[in-house]
Amino acid sequence: MKPIWIVDDDHSIRFVLEKALAREGLAVRSFTNARDVLAALDDTAPQVLVSDIRMPGGSGLELLAKVKERLPGLPVIVMTAYSDLDSAVSSFQGGAFEYLPKPFDVTKAVELIRRALEESLREEVADVSQAQVPEMMGQAPAMQDVFRAIGRLSQSIVTVLITGESGTGKELVAHALHKHSPRASGPFVAINTAAIPKDLLESELFGHERGAFTGAQATRRGRFEQADGGSLFLDEIGDMPFELQTRLLRVLSDGQFYRVGGHNPLRANVRVIAATHQNLEERVKQGAFREDLYHRLNVIRLRLPALRERREDVPALTRFFLQKSARDLSVEAKRITEPALQRLMQFDFPGNVRQLENLCHWLTVMAPGQVIETKDLPTELLTAPSAARPAAGDVAEEANEGLLAAQPLAAVAPMSTGAAGLEGDAAASPWLADLERESRRLLQAGVPGVWGTLLRKFEAQLIHTALEISRGRRIEAAQKLGIGRNTITRKIQDLGLDT
Repeated sequence: MKPIWIVDDDHSIRFVLEKALAREGLAVRSFTNARDVLAALDDTAPQVLVSDIRMPGGSGLELLAKVKERLPGLPVIVMTAYSDLDSAVSSFQGGAFEYLPKPFDVTKAVELIRRALEESLREEVADVSQAQVPEMMGQAPAMQDVFRAIGRLSQSIVTVLITGESGTGKELVAHALHKHSPRASGPFVAINTAAIPKDLLESELFGHERGAFTGAQATRRGRFEQADGGSLFLDEIGDMPFELQTRLLRVLSDGQFYRVGGHNPLRANVRVIAATHQNLEERVKQGAFREDLYHRLNVIRLRLPALRERREDVPALTRFFLQKSARDLSVEAKRITEPALQRLMQFDFPGNVRQLENLCHWLTVMAPGQVIETKDLPTELLTAPSAARPAAGDVAEEANEGLLAAQPLAAVAPMSTGAAGLEGDAAASPWLADLERESRRLLQAGVPGVWGTLLRKFEAQLIHTALEISRGRRIEAAQKLGIGRNTITRKIQDLGLDT
């Protein structure tokens, strides 16, 4: 963390603040005039700037303007012994974080600087979240193996079979295989064979001619045609109906297929990437999956480990998803303590990375403060027995491949961890029971946009109450809520609370 800069021509003020901040374990650098501050900014920058208004060699307001030009996100606290309305207004109009009249109570001054420090750290988190996120992330040996596997396959269009539990990011791996292949300029088309009714799946894959069946009012191209020149991702291939497996095998064998109701053969210039959470060898033994199709698909096999097999990646994934959820919800990104991360690393996550992502979404909405502590985690996670962490060597031996981080945000379905947390607190917090009744009413009525509607009401009520308690003082309300000054201003405008 960078030091706090104190700018004041009064030695006693500098001395008092230096000693008080040192007791708090905070690094401090002092200046006597604005000119030296601007020169120092050429080489480095502070975490927070605390500046007097009236100083020889340039006023604090002029310094504020010049600093904001260079570092618009830097919190600046303005001090003055000449407290008047014009100074206060000019400070805030210039972008000051807060206005501190002299003489001040040292304890309160340190508390104010700490709030500015937290704001600065949150701004840094927001800046990181806006930066280009890596395509993949993870330091576990299994993750490094998958990087190498995709690299080796980057010059090939061979068929790949991806296996792993639900929620381990199989589609993301398929995207990466396509992106880093000779077919990257072609389309990437995905279809979940388990999510489409049996009667429609054939038409979805191969298309149909007009009049081929009731409702076929026009000729339709199937996924194989749509993926021509690119890659076709067949998710949950293990659930494909047996009779359709024969047609798929024929396409993989000779590259030809017919639309439903069609008589002219079509050629498929498509690379097939398949995925399943099932044990295909066992499905073959049961007679539910064709052995010849299995061998056609199982040319190159990538196994994605469960999250419990790569626990060392949980902290990085958690921080990534907290930032992603904050962006999705247009709120400040929350931070998480090391003890809370350690507890997450001990949890088995039966839903894998998808469950961790949903958990981070839940924490972004439900955790009361900007810093997530162990007590803020859902009840189910806190009461789950701690898992023994496998050694890195065991993980490497057990799993060949890794897991990609940027799993698309699942529709926030009833997440086991979050749901348990709500149910466990409902008895102690009647408002949660009211929330459940209202959400159930809206969902059962089929009202669109329930998430956004309830979230706006929740935020509006919180901000309205905080403003009422602080008698309309926005900065104080933001501090009580644990959010930034800019955030509460934006929310007031977005929610129409200033009308």
